[in-house]
Amino acid sequence: MAVDQVDELSGGARDERMRRWRLVLGGDEADGTGCALGGQDAAMDGALTALYGRGDKKEGRGRDRSAGLGASAPSVARWLGDIRTYFPSSVVQVMQRDAIDRLGLSALLLEPEMLQAVDADVHLVGTLLSLNKAMPETTKETARAVVRKVVEDLEKRLATRTRATLTGALDRSARINRPRHHDIDWNRTIAANLKNYLPEYRTVVPERLIGYGRASQSVKKEVILCIDQSGSMAASVVYASVFGAVLASMRSIDTRLVVFDTAVVDLTDQLDDPVDVLFGTQLGGGTDINRALAYCQSQITRPAETVVVLISDLYEGGIRNEMLKRVAAMKASGVQFVTLLALSDEGAPAYDREHAAALAALGAPAFACTPDLFPEVMAAAIEKRPLPIPDAGNPANGKP
Repeated sequence: MAVDQVDELSGGARDERMRRWRLVLGGDEADGTGCALGGQDAAMDGALTALYGRGDKKEGRGRDRSAGLGASAPSVARWLGDIRTYFPSSVVQVMQRDAIDRLGLSALLLEPEMLQAVDADVHLVGTLLSLNKAMPETTKETARAVVRKVVEDLEKRLATRTRATLTGALDRSARINRPRHHDIDWNRTIAANLKNYLPEYRTVVPERLIGYGRASQSVKKEVILCIDQSGSMAASVVYASVFGAVLASMRSIDTRLVVFDTAVVDLTDQLDDPVDVLFGTQLGGGTDINRALAYCQSQITRPAETVVVLISDLYEGGIRNEMLKRVAAMKASGVQFVTLLALSDEGAPAYDREHAAALAALGAPAFACTPDLFPEVMAAAIEKRPLPIPDAGNPANGKP
């Protein structure tokens, strides 16, 4: 509804509509509302103006931008308190990210008082990890507490479903030929015995039974998570570390976690605490996927029982042809190879389309994956069935 259409309303409805337009437009002389704010509305407007200002000359509107939270940490802390008062948590987290990006507040996060004032989420954890090397000792314990809270919340959200999904997949992947009645896989048993169909009796004689094994007793899968720790992959690093810890807690899965930029670091021995894993990463720098895959390839002892998950935007600074040869060699040996452009809620980031297409040609399509979908992707890889690639917005489906 345009501002001039508000005239068609009356009384309280018109006042409320004008109030909303005033908050949206920012209160400049040209906003056309003629509406003055008071009380909580004025405070809310002030919090928005401090971050987003009142326009931008570059856009040709003839208005000056006056955004800014002041230079001191107390000023920012008060602003953070204000936005938590006036906006829901999801909006607060967006405004915090915008403040860090637009106003350059990263340095203030090195102060313990500031960390205690922010609402922590995956993106804030990524920012803290990128500042890890510059963080004074007095701040590190506070930062670890913030990161631990986010990690524990993610584990509560993701762990139970992940374990349940993968336990089922491991059971189904362990086929035995002398199953108990309740362990018979009827679909596979019928398919294997179709040659024994007796038309006169309209039945199949099952000469060979195929059943589910019990993963905890008879199956051991190996999973290698190979994570690009370049700056653009921050959220993916956080989620992958949490999933790595969950997988490592399952006796049926031997999990290895490798992070890389131009160097390769094996963090497997820290998987019992994903916070240690995260503080062992170093976000930023170049990328050498080929070197990382070479290390992962050297750790594979049972190719047919191994799943390698490469999480990267595929911007390769190493030897491209060698990278592709390694993927082809791993797949030829029986390794299930999964390429994720991102493991986050935001969808596909910028990525190298040429490399994504080359991997797809090798039978290793690259696609973005949300944390909620990741257990299903891993289950499909363990069972060696087609991956549940999302339909929209993924290069693996040939869509933009």
